[in-house]
Amino acid sequence: MVGQCIAHYEILELLGSGGMGRVYRAFDSRLQREVALKILPPRAAADPSRRQRFEREARAVAALDHPNIVTVYSIEEACDEGGQTLQFITMQLVEGRVLSERIPEGGFPLSEFFGLAIPLADAIAAAHRQNIVHRDLKPSNIMISEDGRPRILDFGLAKLLQKDAVALGAGRAPSGPGPAEPTQLTGEGRILGTADYMSPEQVEGKPLDHRSDIFSLGILLHELATGERPFQGKSSVSVI
Repeated sequence: MVGQCIAHYEILELLGSGGMGRVYRAFDSRLQREVALKILPPRAAADPSRRQRFEREARAVAALDHPNIVTVYSIEEACDEGGQTLQFITMQLVEGRVLSERIPEGGFPLSEFFGLAIPLADAIAAAHRQNIVHRDLKPSNIMISEDGRPRILDFGLAKLLQKDAVALGAGRAPSGPGPAEPTQLTGEGRILGTADYMSPEQVEGKPLDHRSDIFSLGILLHELATGERPFQGKSSVSVI
C-alpha cells in the first residue's frame, strides 16, 4: 500500500492498524497537505445499505468542531492500483504519540492529570451535545500532540461500523499502563472495542447512550491517575 496512490492521495507510511482499519500518512495532491487516511475494513463498503448509513452518520461526526477532537475532513471511495474498491476517511494528521504510550507507572502527577482529564471530558461532552457517542474510548484512541494537547480519535466510528449484535473473543487483556490488546471483535456482527474499557451494557449488547462513554471515561481517568485499570484479568472474559 505504501507508495501507491488512491484517488489524489499518495500513501506515505503506515501509522497504525486495528479493528477499525489501517491508518496511513498520505499526501493530498489537490490541497497540497498531509492528512491521515483511514482505510476501513472491506465489509464497510460491501453492503450498499450500510455504506449509505455510514456516509450519513459520518457527516454528523465530521460536523464536530472541538480542539480536542481530531477533525474528519471527508469520507470517500476509490479503487486502489489493484482495482479493489476502498472506502476511507480523511482526517487531520496529528503529530505526536498515543496516550497509551505516555502513561507513567503510578499515573500522572495531579497537574498533568488535570491537564489531560479536563479537555478530554469537555470534548466528550461537546460530542454528546450533538448526540454522538464514541463507544470505544481508551488511551490508544487518544493522541497527545507535540504541544501536549490531547485529541480524541475515531469519534463515532465504532457506531458507524457495528451491527446490532455483539460477540466477545478471548483476547488477552493485559494489566498495567501499556496499550491494551483489542478483544477480538472484528468479525461480522460484532462491535469493535476493548473489554477493559467497555460499559456493562456494551458487553451485553444492549442499547447504548452517552452514559456508556462516561463509564469508559471513568476507567480512563482511573488509569491516568494510578497507572492501572480498575478491572483486570488474564482474558476478556475474566475482565467482564
